[in-house]
This record gives sequence, C-alpha cells and structure tokens, in this order.
Amino acid sequence: MPGPGHMGGRAYLTEEEKNNAVKVTWPLIKRIFSYLKPYIPQLMLALLAISMSAVLDMYPSILTGRIVDEGLIGRSMPTLVKLIVISFVLKIASNLVGVLQNYMNSWIAQHITYDMRNQMFAHLLKMGTRFFTENNQGDVITRMTDDISGVQNIISNTFASILSNVITLIAALVAMYRRNWILATMALVIVPLFSLPTRMAGKKRWALTKEAQENRDEINGILNETLSVSGQLLVKLFTAEDREYEKYRASNERMIKLNIKESMAGRWFWMMISTFTSFGPMLIYLAGGVIMMNYDQSLTVGDITVMVSLLSRMYGPVNSLLSIGVEWIRSMANFTRIFDYFDMEPEIQEIRNPIVPVTATGKVSFENVDFGYSPDRQILTDISFSLPKGRCIAFVGPSGSGKSTIVNLIPRLYDVWSGTVRFEGVDVRNLDLKWLRSNIGMVSQETYLFSGTIKDNLLYARPEATMEEITEACKKANIHDFIMSQKDGYDTMVGNRGLKLSGGEKQRISIARVLLKDPALMIFDEATSALDTISEDLIQQAIEPLIAERTSILIAHRLSTVLAADEILVIKDGMIVERGKHADLVKQNGVYTELYEKQFKRLEVPEKQE
Repeated sequence: MPGPGHMGGRAYLTEEEKNNAVKVTWPLIKRIFSYLKPYIPQLMLALLAISMSAVLDMYPSILTGRIVDEGLIGRSMPTLVKLIVISFVLKIASNLVGVLQNYMNSWIAQHITYDMRNQMFAHLLKMGTRFFTENNQGDVITRMTDDISGVQNIISNTFASILSNVITLIAALVAMYRRNWILATMALVIVPLFSLPTRMAGKKRWALTKEAQENRDEINGILNETLSVSGQLLVKLFTAEDREYEKYRASNERMIKLNIKESMAGRWFWMMISTFTSFGPMLIYLAGGVIMMNYDQSLTVGDITVMVSLLSRMYGPVNSLLSIGVEWIRSMANFTRIFDYFDMEPEIQEIRNPIVPVTATGKVSFENVDFGYSPDRQILTDISFSLPKGRCIAFVGPSGSGKSTIVNLIPRLYDVWSGTVRFEGVDVRNLDLKWLRSNIGMVSQETYLFSGTIKDNLLYARPEATMEEITEACKKANIHDFIMSQKDGYDTMVGNRGLKLSGGEKQRISIARVLLKDPALMIFDEATSALDTISEDLIQQAIEPLIAERTSILIAHRLSTVLAADEILVIKDGMIVERGKHADLVKQNGVYTELYEKQFKRLEVPEKQE
C-alpha cells in the first residue's frame, strides 16, 4: 500500500475531463483492439501468466488457516514445516510468473506503441505544408509522445490490472464463501467502504498538490525573469530590487504554507486508511468469534485467520477496479486524439499512376492560376507565365504580394484552386511527387540546418555524395574556404538549427546543399534579404554563375540580381501587373519604377563615407 507521501494516479476526473469525456463506441473499441491483432499469441501468453499469478498469489493466504489449525494448534511440527515450505514455494512461483506477466505486458505495450509511433510519423511526413502552418508544433509533438505513451499505460497496466484484480477477487470470494457465507458477505460490504476515505483524501491532496505546483511555477517565473541578464539589467535601471524581493518573499511564503498543508493531508490520509484497514479485520475477528463460540463449532481459528488475510488482499483490487473507469476515460481521450490525426487526409495526394519523365530541364509554366491559403482569402489571381529551359525569371513586388506563394506551388507544397502549374509540360498534379521535388532546389531566406556537422547537413541533399562532390559544391557556394578555416573542417558542429554559424554562413551552406542535390530548377527566394553587406556580396557571387548555368527563378531585392534575369515579373496584390526587361519597366512609371526608386536604386548607391 502506498505511503503517506505517495500520490499515485488520480482516481477521479476533473470537471474539464468530465466535460471532454469521449463517447466510447463499438467502432472505437474495434479500432483500438486492431492494434493487438499482430500480437495475439503473446497476448494469450500474457493472459495465462496473469491468471496463474493471481491464483498462485492467493494460495499462501488460504494455507494460513491450515498452518494455524494443523500446525500451531495441532502442535504438528512436520505439518507446520511442510505447509510453510509449500506457501514459500507457491509465493516464489507466483513471483516468477509475475515477472513473466510483467515482461509480456511490457513487450506487447512497447511493440504496439512502436507501431503507432511509426505509423504516426509516416502519416505526418505525408501531411501538406498547410497542416504544419495551421497546427501548433507543440500539439503535434504531444500527440507523438505523451498521447501515445498514455496509450502504452492502458495496454501494459490497465488491461492487466482489470484481469488480475477480477481473478483475485473471485478467488478470494470463492475461498471465503467455502468457509463461511456470513463472514464472506461482511467482507463484501466492508471492502467497498474502504475506497471512500481513499478517494476523499486523494481529492484533497490532489487539489493541494495542483495549487502548490502553480505556486512553484510562479516562483520559477519570477526567478527566470529577474535573474536573467536582461531582467537584472531592467531591475537595476528601475531600482526595483525591493519590489522584486517582496514579490518573491510573498510567493515563497505561500509555497511553504501549501507544502505544510499537503504534507499534513498525507498524514491524515494515511491515518484514515490505517484505521479503516484495521477496523475491517477487527469486525471479522469479532463476528467470527461469535459464530465459532455460539453457532458453528466447525468454524476454526484458522478459518477466521484465512478470512482476515483474504479480506486484506481484497482492499487493493477493489480500490484499483473503482479507479479503472477513470483511467479508461483518460486513455480513450488519448486514443481519440491520436485517431484524429490518423483520420486527417494528406492535402497533397498523388494520382494512382503518376508520370515520371525521363529527363528534367526545369521548364515551368503557369496557366491562369488562382490560389489562396483559406477559402475566404484569395492570394493569387490569374497568374500566367512561362519559364523555358535554361532561362531565368525574377519576381519583384511589395512584401506580401504573393511572390513566395507562386514558387511554393511549383513543388506542390500547396495545390492551386484553379488553373494549371506545369513542370516539363506536365500538370504537377499528375507527376510523381518524389520525382518532381527531387528536380527542384529552393534556397529561402529562412535557412534551416539540422543539429550535427556541416558535412551531415550537406549530405542531407544526397547521402551518397562523395567528398569531392561536396567540396565542389561548397566552392561554388563560396563557403569552402570558411569551412576549411574551422578547426574540424567539414566535421564542424553547427549547433541547434545552425546557431553556431552566422546568417551568411548558413545561407551559403544552404546553397551548397541545393547544388549537391543538382536540381533541374533552382529557386532563390529572397536568399540575401536578411544579411549584412559582406555576406550578401559573397552569396551574390555564388548565385550569379548558377543563374547562367541552369533554369532558375529569383525573388530578390537587389538590382544586380534582377538585372541578371531574362524577364522580370512585377507582382502586386497577387497579380502580374507588369513584365519585361529592366530598362523597359523603368520607363513605364508603374509599380516597378516606384520599386526601383524606393528600393533597388537606393541599395545600389554606395554609402557616403564619414
């Protein structure tokens, strides 16, 4: 039985859990049990082990009566020793079977959650970009980790607990009724009453624990804010030391009072449980004594001792079974949250027999494309253009005009509302998705590097690439010299999300990674917009030769980059409002002219030296 400091699981539901309780239906149950189908043999073995363990564990208590009557009262040492040895052997056997039971429970639960995690991860990898932009990342990870771990609990513990407790109770009751139906009926009344103080005290302790945790969170918040570098600076500049100390002192005082209350609630809880568990056996001894002395001479001291022993063994199973419903509801909620994700269809679907062209040149065309991220907000309207093999086009326009949205439609990160996007003359919706994306390389302003080495991040593009190919790509991206200047060269760790590198260094590694992929179409989406002048020049030197070598699309804010394009498309409010060469567009006194005067021209004028 747990000690006074042990909280254990909550045996009741909060109001929020009650309001959000899942409706358990037969299809839901069938779906849950479908995960057990591959492991039916192991499940049968686990059920057999649970049954054997529960029955074997009961026998030492039953033998107690014979030990008392035949061994002690009967004064037979051989019988006493034999019965004690048998009880000891049965206990060992029960424990050994229990080890097998726990192993099988854990094995089944771990393999089912292994299957579910793999299934969930594979499913999430198929989900479209919209899913990840509209769903909170923390919620997605919680479904992958906490919810599936919660499922593991019901498989490994709850199912086994139900069966084990039911068998224990049945075996105990059968044994008790075989000895005396009156005492057995008393036990049936006494044992459920035991759960009342347990649940009442548990509720009180949980409320205090929750309040204490909230108070600890408040204290941690104060410490994080005031003892950080920025927080300390602010405290000092506003001479707020006394205010912050008083706030911390008051919160600390509340925590001490709550901790004392929680500790004492545990002591009262333990006192109630101890008193009540002692009261039950006393009643059995009293009633047994009355029956044995006045009504039933066949009832022995050993029989009464067995009844008391079995009564004590019934407390745990009854209390556990009363809590099963709560655990079941919580587990159903976990299953439902997991199935909610499984039931989400990937937005980007492949046709049954997708087309896989023999070669790729990067040729792209848009035909009257309309698109929006939500039904009530259209982003692109009637977009039409062609990008022939080996040519380069540039998109320019105000921020938020839809430039990045256009290029996101080419690798099918989203599908168009109407119109057609073609790659190599084929509607992208009819192309093999893996082939399509493998032939498109994109460098965006938000460079993402995985934690690991520079080499690891480069090989992400093509795991089989040789060191010579990696070096060549890095030289073209103007990053090889920097890498070689590092102590560990290509084995230099980049840190979490590349935090050990500057923006320009990360961007050039990103370009090298795309070059290693060797795509037919290169897309540069504001690749230099957030960098300093030196980094921008280095990246510009890397980009310009690439534009001349292959089919490419530029979204840029630098005039020299735009001038390198064969055609410039001016985007405003999701529409192509102007198109042509730089010289022609400047003369039109339209959107491009305004953009040139406010942005391009200013960027090309050298800064005045002081």
